[in-house]
Amino acid sequence: MKDERILLAHGNGGKLSHKLVDQLMRPAFSNTALDELHDGAKVTVDRADLAFTTDSYVVKPLFFSGGDIGKLAVCGTVNDLAMSGAQARYLSAGFIIEEGFLYSDLVRIVESMRSAAAEAGVKIVTGDTKVVENGAADGIFINTAGIGVLIEGVSISPIRACPGQNIIVTGFLGDHAIAIMSERYGLSLPVTVTSDCAPLNMMIGELLTEVPEIAVLRDPTRGGLATVLKEIAVQARVGIMVDEATIPVRPEVLAVCNILGFDPLYLANEGKAVIFVEANYTEKALATLRRHAYGSDARVIGQVIATSPGQVGLRTAIGGVRLLDTLANDQLPRIC
Repeated sequence: MKDERILLAHGNGGKLSHKLVDQLMRPAFSNTALDELHDGAKVTVDRADLAFTTDSYVVKPLFFSGGDIGKLAVCGTVNDLAMSGAQARYLSAGFIIEEGFLYSDLVRIVESMRSAAAEAGVKIVTGDTKVVENGAADGIFINTAGIGVLIEGVSISPIRACPGQNIIVTGFLGDHAIAIMSERYGLSLPVTVTSDCAPLNMMIGELLTEVPEIAVLRDPTRGGLATVLKEIAVQARVGIMVDEATIPVRPEVLAVCNILGFDPLYLANEGKAVIFVEANYTEKALATLRRHAYGSDARVIGQVIATSPGQVGLRTAIGGVRLLDTLANDQLPRIC
């Protein structure tokens, strides 16, 4: 790759992102915690079992229906900890601000972060602020890191996916990406289409307490549902079959996708979880999720199968099977 140049698609969570990680980042930094390639690293410090994660946010535009870059930064980091099987406790916040940025917009972003942290029950305990010359950044970028305590008796890992498990999604897919797109390009969409950006840690914490047998958790952000399922199938060396008719996508979102040529299975989400659970615990998991506003539309969309390891099949509405692969081309860059 030494003569290649970095493209926007290297940051979309798809094939070029995987290539960058597999050929450069992972060999350079390889260790047990990193090599699991989960949403957060599991580490032990003085016999305390912790999860640690970090993320950077460059979303464009900064403000959108249902959220903004500040809310996104807090929720995204809290959710990564939750997907690791941890209760989020503390966050950091680093700001890179372009000279000339409106102070009132910064106040709005900071207040949004404060509100999101309060809802999630976490504290922002450290941070940093840098200002760069006008034109050296696109308004503001935010980096957050998070520490959480792993829930006792829970073991969450992509390699724990195994045949016979059901796959649950906690709600409608594609809302975040379409909300961003509508703001970016000045499209007029129904008020029902807003970003799903939300902290899922309280709901997931209760789920893991009620159903500690949950095997895998992931949030389908960059690359969407299809990419997440493909990653898990490859890591666990299992097959996955999902049913198109059961995958929840709002008609308004699907209509936009049909017009613009987007595939909702590859659209980013910021308030949804993908859950793998044994069949005999599925109804209990669904009942727990549906007690929460962020899980009221939870449903089973497919199963882990014993055949076709590393492959994801989509049973289509016309009865055929379409293979789902990792996202190749970026449908909508700078989504988070």
